[in-house]
Amino acid sequence: MNEREKAVIELIKANPYLSQQEMADALQVPRPTLANLISGLTKRGKITGRAYILAEEKEIVCIGGANIDRKFHLYENTQLGTSNPAEMSVSVGGVARNIGENLGRLNHHVRLLTVAGNDSDWEMIVQESAAFMDVSDAGMLIGQSTGSYSAVLDPAGELVIAMANMNVYDSLSTEYIEEKSRIISNSSMIIIDLNCPKDTVTAVKSIAETNGIPLTIIPVSSPKMNRMPVDLKGVSWFICNRDEAETYTGQTIDNDEDWKEAVHKLLEFGAENIVVTAGPKGVMAASKGSDAKRFKAVEPTAIEDVTGAGDAFVSGVLHGYLQGADLEDSIQTGLHNAAKTLECSFTVRPELTKERLTTEMEEYK
Repeated sequence: MNEREKAVIELIKANPYLSQQEMADALQVPRPTLANLISGLTKRGKITGRAYILAEEKEIVCIGGANIDRKFHLYENTQLGTSNPAEMSVSVGGVARNIGENLGRLNHHVRLLTVAGNDSDWEMIVQESAAFMDVSDAGMLIGQSTGSYSAVLDPAGELVIAMANMNVYDSLSTEYIEEKSRIISNSSMIIIDLNCPKDTVTAVKSIAETNGIPLTIIPVSSPKMNRMPVDLKGVSWFICNRDEAETYTGQTIDNDEDWKEAVHKLLEFGAENIVVTAGPKGVMAASKGSDAKRFKAVEPTAIEDVTGAGDAFVSGVLHGYLQGADLEDSIQTGLHNAAKTLECSFTVRPELTKERLTTEMEEYK
């Protein structure tokens, strides 16, 4: 055992009824890190029984993608049919994981449910994520590769093309969800991305409706909109971009009136809150029973990298909502987090904290 693991054992010996938060405070580590230490000790037989766990604050459960992002930053504009000079960076990503890290950095308790290969890519994801979320319930799949996303970015940081190797998420099955149903049923919010198969999305939606848990559905691309449930009844938040809204509603969005109409059409599917994003053009949003309103994007001082900005927006919106903010303030929180993420080269900005985000918004006003 390493020193941290030995310290956990000593704490449990001294008081087996300590909560995870109390142990995390004693060891001066984030609670998700402590949870992952305990999970590892339990799997190795060093801990038996669960007397040490008391009632914990309910967690946000993020279900979906956790992968490795490889970004190729071109020095010059793209030239097809030949090699393009570029530098490469490697980081952890995945929609559900990115949202989980943002929310973890914003001081929420987060648990990630995903599947991955038992490989070095997953080890890197655990190493980079464990301080911000509990990853101990991920399903390990022998013989499969952890998901990966490779993006080519032009000199301005805009996406040229992306390749997604996401076959592993076909194993995010209803059986896996059933195995984790107790965790999901006891959550404070469920966030699911459309890396999950349609049956899985439908099963999670049913758990949320049955237990009265706020549910957020986040698409990952227009081609995966065929994984959407048949309606949005019981969905608290549906946040998508204009292409995804067009795919789901069957309506072309050419102007602001079309944009507004698409939001209202989505509300008719049964969701409580709808947000349709359009990058630098801002967002159109509405809650059930209200008129759709357009919100201007918060301008970044410079765009370093667009990857992760959408996940930062979603996280900011949900952070505001979980803090009791109304729709408008929640949207503004999301827009500020997205703008600051655009200004950095990281998928999730490392300086993000609840206090810093509040200060940034106050300074903007």
